Amino acid sequence: MSDPGRGLRHVEHVMGTVISFDIRDERVPAVEAALREAVSWLHHVDEVYSTYRPDSAISRLARHEIGLADCSSEVREVLALCRSAVRTSGGWFSHLATGSLDPSGLVKGWAVEGASQILYDAGARDTCLNGGGDLRLRGESAPGSPWRVGIVHPLRPGELCATVEGTDLAIATSGTAERGAHVINPHLGRPARGLASVTVTGTGLTMTDAYATAAFARGESARDWLASLDGYEGFGVLPDGQSWHTDGFPGETVPELGSA
Repeated sequence: MSDPGRGLRHVEHVMGTVISFDIRDERVPAVEAALREAVSWLHHVDEVYSTYRPDSAISRLARHEIGLADCSSEVREVLALCRSAVRTSGGWFSHLATGSLDPSGLVKGWAVEGASQILYDAGARDTCLNGGGDLRLRGESAPGSPWRVGIVHPLRPGELCATVEGTDLAIATSGTAERGAHVINPHLGRPARGLASVTVTGTGLTMTDAYATAAFARGESARDWLASLDGYEGFGVLPDGQSWHTDGFPGETVPELGSA
């Protein structure tokens, strides 16, 4: 899972994406075991919550083969978190936007947050987990240096539109660059097109991920909504290349980007 010496790095293909682990703590048995546990956790999440697996609990629940009472407390917790995100976002986040049960807009962030917590509980303090572009940062990349990550420009392949740094931060980006127009406007039932991308930062990746989806679905009203949330900040790129950010966004935008 890593090279000998200080730190561990590992890449896992799971949940339809690539999840990378960058652990800067000393390589000790407890942390190595936690990394294996975190990887197992991600595969467990995939088995239970994947909408592409016909035998997953979520797929069976969507087909009404089982009821919520037949599901584990963990599944009920995730769906409760989804309902909370629906309320906070005014319905712009929806685990029913496609017409069928699909909590994917929250589950990936929840899964990566859980994996990060497993490492933390084992004593790993300086870690960066990247789940398909959604990140959970803890501690430092080096003594005295916070983690610093780049946000890929949605309209200019290979270029960055912003950099973000932090020591205990969640970062989630929703946009069209990787998967096209896949986020559904739940109020209209069609793909959202008001933004090219939006990046949301917060303290935990579960809701940060869900709110990035909600902000992208909102489009033009995303900036004001994110500014109203306690503990969350945002940066958006419009289809014409202009950008905006909330006042507390913990990063820097590329100077060439215009302001909306």
